[in-house]
Amino acid sequence: MREASEMSKGAKVPVRKLKKICSEEIFKFESTEEVTPFEGIIGQERAVKAMEFGLKVKNHGYNIFMTGVTGTGKFSYAQNCVQSIASQEPVPDDWCYVYNFENASQPKAINFPAGQGKLFCEDMEELLEDLKEEIPKAFEGEGYEKEKAEIITDFQQQRNQLMDELSKAAQEKDFALKRTPTGYITIPVVEGEQLSQEDFEKLEPEVREGLEKKMNEVQMKAMEVTRKILNVEKEIKEKLKQLEQRVGLFAVGHLIDSLKEKYMAHEKAGYYLEAVKNDVLEHLEDFRAGEEEQQIPFPWVKKAKLSEEKYSVNLLIDHSESTGAPVVIETNPTFYNLVGKLEYESQFGMVVTDFTMIKPGSLHLANGGYLIIHAMDLLTNFHSWDVLKRVIKNKELKIENLQEQIGLVAFSTLRPEAIPIHVKVVVIGNPYLYRILYHHDEDFRKLFKIKADFDTEMERTTENQHLMAGFIRCLCEKAGLKHFTRSAVGKVVEFSSRLAGHQEKLTTRFSDLIEILHEADGWAAIENADLITADHVKKAYDEKVYRSNKLEKKIQELFKEGTYLIDLQGKKVGQVNALSVIGLGDYMFGKPNRITVATHLGRRGVVNIEREVKMSGKIHNKGVLILEGYLAAKYAQEIPLTLSATLTFEQLYEGVEGDSASSTELYALLSSLSGLPLRQDIAVTGSVNQMGEIQPIGGVNEKIEGFFAVCRMMGLTGTQGVMIPHQNVANLMLSDEVIEAVGNKQFHIYAVNSIDQGIEILTGVPAGELNTDGTYMENTVNFLVDKKLRQYNKAITRQSRDIQNVENKEKEGEA
Repeated sequence: MREASEMSKGAKVPVRKLKKICSEEIFKFESTEEVTPFEGIIGQERAVKAMEFGLKVKNHGYNIFMTGVTGTGKFSYAQNCVQSIASQEPVPDDWCYVYNFENASQPKAINFPAGQGKLFCEDMEELLEDLKEEIPKAFEGEGYEKEKAEIITDFQQQRNQLMDELSKAAQEKDFALKRTPTGYITIPVVEGEQLSQEDFEKLEPEVREGLEKKMNEVQMKAMEVTRKILNVEKEIKEKLKQLEQRVGLFAVGHLIDSLKEKYMAHEKAGYYLEAVKNDVLEHLEDFRAGEEEQQIPFPWVKKAKLSEEKYSVNLLIDHSESTGAPVVIETNPTFYNLVGKLEYESQFGMVVTDFTMIKPGSLHLANGGYLIIHAMDLLTNFHSWDVLKRVIKNKELKIENLQEQIGLVAFSTLRPEAIPIHVKVVVIGNPYLYRILYHHDEDFRKLFKIKADFDTEMERTTENQHLMAGFIRCLCEKAGLKHFTRSAVGKVVEFSSRLAGHQEKLTTRFSDLIEILHEADGWAAIENADLITADHVKKAYDEKVYRSNKLEKKIQELFKEGTYLIDLQGKKVGQVNALSVIGLGDYMFGKPNRITVATHLGRRGVVNIEREVKMSGKIHNKGVLILEGYLAAKYAQEIPLTLSATLTFEQLYEGVEGDSASSTELYALLSSLSGLPLRQDIAVTGSVNQMGEIQPIGGVNEKIEGFFAVCRMMGLTGTQGVMIPHQNVANLMLSDEVIEAVGNKQFHIYAVNSIDQGIEILTGVPAGELNTDGTYMENTVNFLVDKKLRQYNKAITRQSRDIQNVENKEKEGEA
């Protein structure tokens, strides 16, 4: 209770509160070799429940968006969680594309139970080989040749009979017939001699006219006979075709019928096999190529080759060796990688394609299972997000050309039949992408109804610390690391709390922890140690910091050289040391900054110099404006707030943002107004509200360590320290060097919860309570500030009155 009372007055923070040490006693093992490996995810109960629910719900639109900062284990968990559920689910169907005998530009899609698609392909390959063997053999038989000869003989007899009939009719009319490529011509016969054209012209007109009449009759008869011969030829061709089909059906019918019986449970396969049979009977000549056809050049474009492709099967998706539902991780979700594509090949300067060149996309592969994609990869690939949404909405997948989709080109190509799609999509992204999609894409909230939100921290319970040990053991096995002693595990837990920025929290950004674990293993290997100790973990962390802190050291050198001005001893009016944080992406460090305030008579209020030159961010501007609110609420209840003050971060060249220095600026402002000097050996951080309450800030550990580093470099005096908001005590996970200095009373940490507490520490003068008459106790900070503001007000009032009197006199003189 006494400690709590002291803390409420702005007392020093005791050493034991500067860092929460992980006691080795909570671990009942000597090394992680004795620990049971833990492969799950730690501290993400909310996300785990959301994932489990989302994976179990099979309704449309219940796809999952996993959101959280990088390094929280989203991808690894997604893999493990989805795989464990998928392994218990049935294997989906195989899918094939086959030739469409009705419309070759629209290949048909056929599905089979897992494994049967491959068998169907093998059966069709075997059928094709049988066709190539059985059909020629059937047409080489004596029965076929005999029946064919009979049909041809019958044709010849009918034709001869018709020709004899025509010849007889011509002779009766005294004409002879002569066959030409264009038909029959008639030649008159007189006294047994065929007349030439010249002789015909010399005949008497009456004789010529009679012959011409007979000639027309003969020609009409010739046309009639020719028509009858053509009809007979057509009948004979039809008989030959029927003969061939009958022979062909005898040869192949039982082969195809046996396949139809085998796949009778698959209606689409039955239709396809019937179409194959009909097409084979229509194109029997493709399987009866003679020797002369084999001699032609460019054999790859032979008709027989085209037939082989026509009867082949493109096995698009094969699950013959799969167990459970498929889990597909698409690392490069381009348009074609998602929906599949048609490949082309060059022939004689042209590009051609066919249904055998249809290639599957990841959506095909994941059909009936799960697809995992990173949101950033998906959104940065042109048209990928749009096509994914369309597939999910329509529940079917069409293989299309991207150039046609965007309207650049339209050309004739294949249009494969769409395949029904039933896939659970898991998209991994960050909170920013989730918010953007949720607010600006009207389809997003309909298609991704499950949000699995991964936290960056978890409670530092004994259970979670033991799970952390199990996680380390699991990593040692998978990555081949040396095992960690329990002291090393404790050091990892402390590092985890440091990353979380809270004594009672552990980070869930396991990627950062894994880096330290790997590097600790590296330092242990360099020392030829059998186990990784706490010293190796500390060494790994220190070396990691060393690789990144070049800028921090350069800035500290500037302080030492005097380029950056700073006072670490004594007291000064209107000047105080603030603390800021500089982030470099992979590293963050604290830097002290001098803040100065100048007050004078005027009406401008508090002027933020950084804002005037546009070097100040919105949050910092808000913090400065709050200072005027504080002054008005505390000192301007009876008189107007009348002052001009300028405040600035000295030697600041890169701009400033945030309100963590607002309390520091207020201390400097109160110092300037009261005339009381502030301690320069204490740096200050903390936000403030209009009521004078100190509010917590971020980066407290880095800020304290940054100021400590400068003090140590310039020489510790034993009075130096940092003043922080009391709420930030729970965030303290300071370095061993700072803790040691505090323990030796060479450095001090003060926690305050109000401006009054802070100003007393900085000035050594009581803040001063408000009396019942509206004044403050004499010789206090508030009394002196109020006194100065009243003086400003009187001076301004007197000045205004004098100016008004002068103006009135001038007006009277003019009158």
